[in-house]
Amino acid sequence: MTLKVLAVDDSRTIRDMLKLTLVEAGMTPHLAEDGQHGLEVLDGLDPDVIITDINMPRLDGFGFIDAVRDQDDYKTIPILVLTTESSDELKAKARNSGATGWIVKPFDPVKLVKALHMVAG
Repeated sequence: MTLKVLAVDDSRTIRDMLKLTLVEAGMTPHLAEDGQHGLEVLDGLDPDVIITDINMPRLDGFGFIDAVRDQDDYKTIPILVLTTESSDELKAKARNSGATGWIVKPFDPVKLVKALHMVAG
């Protein structure tokens, strides 16, 4: 099964690294530059899993997660937070918003792919 992954991050470098990692793992990446763009890309897309950064312009990761979870079609899609942040408060806030897991940057491609397979079932 080829996983469809929506990756939302304002860093072009991170988006490029994610795209490379996902393509090499046989997954189909869909990329967005911030939370607002992520919602636009998500519209009509049926991803198996979503990866999002927290600190982004226009709409941050928390706002993006809330907006995704407000839509019935996307209530159960796993969302992994990929960020430089590592505080327990932010992790709790992300969990309360509906995030499935938390990965700290810089990410290990092997661990990221393993985590995506785990949450996508």
